Amino acid sequence: MTRSVSPKLAIYSGFAAAAFLLALVLGRPELAALGAPFAAYLVLALALVTPPDLDVRFCIDAERTVEGETVEASVEISARSAVHEVELLPALPPGLRVGEGASRMILRLARGQRKTVPLAITADHWGLYRVGEVAVRVRDRFGVVSFDARVPPAVRLRVYPRTERLLSLVRPLETQPYAGNRVARAKGEGIEFADIRPFVPGDHVRRVNWRASARKQALYVNEAHPERNSDVVLFLDSFAEVRRAENGTLDLAVRAAASLANEYLQVRDRVGVVGFGAIVNWLTPSMGRRQLYRITDALLQTEVMLSFAWKNIDVLPPRSLPPQALVIALSPMLDERSLRAMLDLRARGFDLVVVDVSPLPFADAPDDQIDELARRLWRLWRDALRYRYEQLGVAVVEWNEQKPLLQVIEEVRRFRRSARRAYA
Repeated sequence: MTRSVSPKLAIYSGFAAAAFLLALVLGRPELAALGAPFAAYLVLALALVTPPDLDVRFCIDAERTVEGETVEASVEISARSAVHEVELLPALPPGLRVGEGASRMILRLARGQRKTVPLAITADHWGLYRVGEVAVRVRDRFGVVSFDARVPPAVRLRVYPRTERLLSLVRPLETQPYAGNRVARAKGEGIEFADIRPFVPGDHVRRVNWRASARKQALYVNEAHPERNSDVVLFLDSFAEVRRAENGTLDLAVRAAASLANEYLQVRDRVGVVGFGAIVNWLTPSMGRRQLYRITDALLQTEVMLSFAWKNIDVLPPRSLPPQALVIALSPMLDERSLRAMLDLRARGFDLVVVDVSPLPFADAPDDQIDELARRLWRLWRDALRYRYEQLGVAVVEWNEQKPLLQVIEEVRRFRRSARRAYA
């Protein structure tokens, strides 16, 4: 612990010294009697001061939570020697705050006593945090000397982005040869009726369509569409972002990715993530509850970092982008490297959907006519960029926080239906 003195020491010692000096100069002993109590008080206080013997621990009930939720925590303090006054001040990183109740706690402990002070921590922003830092200050009973210490953070808290409930999803064009909830376009074993055909040796009798067989005077069997799953890859652009205060385009993209991953995994699709930015990371597609935790943990580590290195899609391993996968790109469409990468994905035959996380709401309002003209040109350039993707058959939908994610999904589905009719 670091030892420090309070302003009381300087004031009392100055007053006592002034009294003694005046008594010596003026020859008035009674003046020394005025400063003697202050001097005696300081001598006694400094003689009785002993360093405190404390043990401070920070505990948290859960290591995972969601944005907006509250986590119960506590600070445990035990004293091996009596402590007149100890002050505790939990220090939380930006994005977390102490809930209801005072954040500064003052206690008094007897020898061998242990106390637990409850805390309520509210998570305002998703992220991976190290919590547990506590500033400790112990004051002696005379208020002259204090001892300061800081308990380092030792607990990890994962705050997952809040998700949005989606009633519908973008349907992948192709399925994979794994059992799932999607009806494949191919014919095989399943429960969804596809067609009838003549009976051939080896067909099961239970598949015979007796009504059609009686009408055609020959055996006919039913064909069905098998139930398969699909591969979905969430392509997260982290080269650049536009933000204001505590919210930005990257925050919206991460929340949307978490919502999409949760919904696709619930319908037994295999979901993977590609973080394409200064640091490229990926998570191969898989399914199940464990994969959801892997995806959310990967999303928590997403951040925008400055990089001038040119990167294309070749830096990703082939298994991170399975053939016939549905790729949903979440991008503010600001960096040329991510724009080229998405065009490359389309050129390689991937089923691509682009969610344009619009940076326009986060830009500053124009101050004059020149700024207004620049903003209009920027908007026109972004419209032309989206039109370029649409000409390649890619559904591009502009999204901001004022529009629910479900509306974006419906716009993508409408575009894909109209595109199929146009090419039919």
